[in-house]
Amino acid sequence: MKKLLAFALAAMMVLSLAACGGAGSASSAAPAAPSAAAGSEAVSQAAATGAKKIGILAPAVTHGWVAAVAYHAEARCKELAGKVDYKLYTSNNAEEMTTQLDDLMTWGAQAIVAFPQWKGMEVPIKKALDAGITVVNFDIEINADGVYRVSGDNEDMGVQGAKYVVDKIGKTGNVIILDVPTSGSVAQLRKKGFTDTIAKLAPDMKMTTYATKFTREDGLKDFADILVKNPKIDAVYSMDDETSIGVLQAIKEAGRSDIKVVTGGGGSQEYFKMMPENKNIWIESALYSPSMVRDAVDVAVDVLDGKKVDKVKIIPTTIVDRDNWEKFKDEKSPY
Repeated sequence: MKKLLAFALAAMMVLSLAACGGAGSASSAAPAAPSAAAGSEAVSQAAATGAKKIGILAPAVTHGWVAAVAYHAEARCKELAGKVDYKLYTSNNAEEMTTQLDDLMTWGAQAIVAFPQWKGMEVPIKKALDAGITVVNFDIEINADGVYRVSGDNEDMGVQGAKYVVDKIGKTGNVIILDVPTSGSVAQLRKKGFTDTIAKLAPDMKMTTYATKFTREDGLKDFADILVKNPKIDAVYSMDDETSIGVLQAIKEAGRSDIKVVTGGGGSQEYFKMMPENKNIWIESALYSPSMVRDAVDVAVDVLDGKKVDKVKIIPTTIVDRDNWEKFKDEKSPY
């Protein structure tokens, strides 16, 4: 009987530890928040080792680029083992991310790297800031005072895309803009950069905007409809490599030969490999590498170390096409 009781108690302890999670763990769902005492104990342990406690909040994987963000964030934290203790959570919506942020606060996070893909994170982020936690916003902008930010240059991606289109087709033609309204400031800035620059460089260019999403499935489905509605298209301003892969498939299936340029954005290795294969279409990607999240982790560490850090760090745009794509091959990349 005593042996059975001891076994039962041991099993309960294992289940309890598994439920709470720990430094260096990753989760795809919001965990039950541990007690305040557990959080205090975790802070004490971190203080004893000198490690910085950093939480990572990322969206659930709906896109290869998003998956690579979580991959690179965790990889960087592992590279900083001994200097950093971390927890990484992925979520499906703002409500779930908010719950996870609360858990990180209870855990004793000193800094949080947040990559939200939805509106509604301003209030919970402010709560973390008011608690003295350093917050580094990756990619999509969080409108909250005191947040550090690391991002690519979304507006310049649009600027460079416009220059590329004009360079390849001239100052007149029919251009389809694939907007993604659900992506917030990302699409807004990319579209602004593109349309403002076209207006300056090629005011006679005809631009027609359609809504889609950052997935190849939506790119294929939506662009198949667009092709039916538009018998003559010279170029496509797509903001994302995944969308563009779907666009190229739709063009191929429709047997269209009028389209001379398809842009993209992100840094998909699969998309890069398509560039030299399509001799009749100039395939372009404005490099917006998910590995930039490593910079966000480094910013969090530097702030906690008391170093002087700029509030905003913008990574410059690089254009990739058939002429230089081999320079950006990375067989180890998950994207």
